[in-house]
Amino acid sequence: MSLLLILIPLITALFLLIARPAGARTIALVATLANLAVSAFACTGFSGDGSFNYEFSIPWVAEAGINFRLGMDGLSLLMIILTNLLAPLIVLSSFSRKMEPEGRYYGLVVLMLAALNGVFLALDGLVFYIFYELALIPIYFICAIWGGQDRIRTTLKFFIYTFIGSLFMLVALLYVYLQTPGTHSFAWEELVRVQLDPSAAWWVLLGFFLAFAVKMPIFPFHTWQPDTYTTAPTGGTMLLSGIMLKMGVYGVIRWMMPLAPEAVHSLVPAFIILSVIGIVYASIIAIKQSDLKRLIAYSSIAHVGLIAAGVMAWNKAGLQGGMLQMLNHGINVVGLFFAADLIERRLGTRSLSEMGGIAKSAPKFAALFMIIVLGAVAVPLTNGFPGEFLLLNGVWNYDFWLGAVAGLTIIFGAVYMLRAYGLAMFGEATESTSQFQDLQTNELIVLGVIAVLVLVLGFFPGIVLNLTDGSVNRILGTVQF
Repeated sequence: MSLLLILIPLITALFLLIARPAGARTIALVATLANLAVSAFACTGFSGDGSFNYEFSIPWVAEAGINFRLGMDGLSLLMIILTNLLAPLIVLSSFSRKMEPEGRYYGLVVLMLAALNGVFLALDGLVFYIFYELALIPIYFICAIWGGQDRIRTTLKFFIYTFIGSLFMLVALLYVYLQTPGTHSFAWEELVRVQLDPSAAWWVLLGFFLAFAVKMPIFPFHTWQPDTYTTAPTGGTMLLSGIMLKMGVYGVIRWMMPLAPEAVHSLVPAFIILSVIGIVYASIIAIKQSDLKRLIAYSSIAHVGLIAAGVMAWNKAGLQGGMLQMLNHGINVVGLFFAADLIERRLGTRSLSEMGGIAKSAPKFAALFMIIVLGAVAVPLTNGFPGEFLLLNGVWNYDFWLGAVAGLTIIFGAVYMLRAYGLAMFGEATESTSQFQDLQTNELIVLGVIAVLVLVLGFFPGIVLNLTDGSVNRILGTVQF
């Protein structure tokens, strides 16, 4: 099962990149839907006790203790669901654009799907690192080839930031590996058993933190994100914001916290403060933005800052909220970026000052966009509310004042998102907005599915919480402060 989630997109990607067949978009869509079906099937036989399910392991470099080992607990399964749920929507969203050559574009998208699944399934440290780096390659080419103006400079900055951060993680990983007994091992269980002395633990923590902080990103490691999100093609932006940045939060929970718990504990206040600063900083900038796509990019920084703060608080409410909100934020931000791209394609602008009155010409688009905006704002009975409530509860339990400041993300979020929606959808129509075309079939499917998920997960958050509860308890039991 675990291996299948990697093999299906990997084989498809190689076929698309090498053969470049006609109908590449259809082949990519079928492959992503097949992976979604496998993910759904995995849920049916999943044991929610916190243990690893669907394990697959074969010796790779046996003499060095390296095994190609995969498996999933509740945390992994949640990320697998997010990745494979969004992948067909991301592929389908690109149907409205000509991405030439198709075989290369859709091959890279599907290759990234294979790498992302590998990151979330890896139970061997070196395998995790390889997939972590592999995920960087296709998104680099997607942004560099099909991105907008100044794409080379922007993409290179993103590549350098993430690649250097990953190298620090590799050094830290190798050090812990050399501390394992006997012939050494990269197995997750063996790595987390290592008792590091305080000074070494601090350096190991620093290595992992730099890699994951850049990926999330949290303040002040965020500077690459707004430019990259704005410059990348919409499919690339959706991959980055919806899925790839979750690699950082996942890495913190799966690898950083268990490998250096004492060092993490001593620096938790600093990490949470940085996250809260990022929330306020990004929110204030978002309020002042007139570029819709950059507004959503800064909004993402603020929301991920809250996720990071809740996870770092390391209590059940914060950790459950972090897991739940990783899923919900991925769904919401993909919907927001797709809506922004749809407006840009129709009007030729991202400036809010040049919009207005779209709701009159495109009522279906306005209605679905509104549902997604409400989810992003965390209105009760939408998917954003339960996750952000738990996150804030987790931060409040850690420190009341930090929780109070972190809570500003909801107020600020309502200000900039509702303002942006009002400027775009209402007001006086211009000559171009009065001719705004309502949703085409593929666009209706993408936004419709996302809107339904916003409402369903808002009404029934227990679907996700029950899935992850056993893993949350086990993780908290493994790493105690």
